[in-house]
Amino acid sequence: MSRSGRILILGASGQVGRELQRSFVGAGELLCPGRSEADLASPDKLRETVRNVQPDVILNAAAYTAVDRAETERDLAFAVNAEAPRVLAEEAARCNALLVHYSTDYVFDGSKRGPWLETDPANPLNVYGASKLAGEIAIQAAGGNYLIFRTSWVYGPHGKNFLFTMLRLGRERDHLQIVDDQTGAPTTSIALAEATRTIVERALAGDYGTPSGWIGLYHMTCAGSVTWFGFARRIFECYGVLLGKRPPEIVPTDSANYKTDAKRPLNSALSNRKLLECFGIALPAWDAALDRVLATMVVPQFTETEHGAS
Repeated sequence: MSRSGRILILGASGQVGRELQRSFVGAGELLCPGRSEADLASPDKLRETVRNVQPDVILNAAAYTAVDRAETERDLAFAVNAEAPRVLAEEAARCNALLVHYSTDYVFDGSKRGPWLETDPANPLNVYGASKLAGEIAIQAAGGNYLIFRTSWVYGPHGKNFLFTMLRLGRERDHLQIVDDQTGAPTTSIALAEATRTIVERALAGDYGTPSGWIGLYHMTCAGSVTWFGFARRIFECYGVLLGKRPPEIVPTDSANYKTDAKRPLNSALSNRKLLECFGIALPAWDAALDRVLATMVVPQFTETEHGAS
């Protein structure tokens, strides 16, 4: 990728988008329109934005991610997660740009015992997962150059995520019940963005051969897996001293005891073997990646989001 390349980042103010901006510094001209300029719920406006920019690379970090609310906002979820990616893929194909899009572990139903492969059949349990799967299918049907990275349990030093929820609740409460029967791989926005930069740069430089050899769908998560309870326990072990009080007692509970509008898969751990085999890329272990995020946080932020804690 030449330094003069135009890189369009959608969702630039989100937790992945902010890290993409940091990671892609020096890669080319970064263009980061706000929601008013690139409304993913407005196909015509989105199409106009891409045509005006004429990018060489589109990084789509924007998504509808309110898993529970999607159950009652199906049309909006599909507009942002399915229709918008279709428009982006069509426009990327028209201007010969590379589209990078992020999808989710929630396309699977959680019934498999081991890590999910890209070739395993998708069967989402909720509207959010169904909308993200529809986006994947739309991109693949458009016929352009694309990379779809399925990831999971994304968090980082910015935005609304499980880490900040735990830190907020840890300050407010002395006792927490955390879901312990859902397994996945907490993945940092930092690791996602850095791996994306490496792959995009090397792919466009020809290091992986022609696009026909590398376009496709890949799983991209931090290594290993853990439950929400195990994730929370590690957060308080590493960062509890900064709560200003004794860390809360955390007690494991089952999903059946934590009612949500949307059903979650019990096992959404993804295999990253294809990513390693094709690109030589392996994200760090989830606990090591957590340590890095915590090290970047000088002042904790406490914002509310929807996760398996009560």
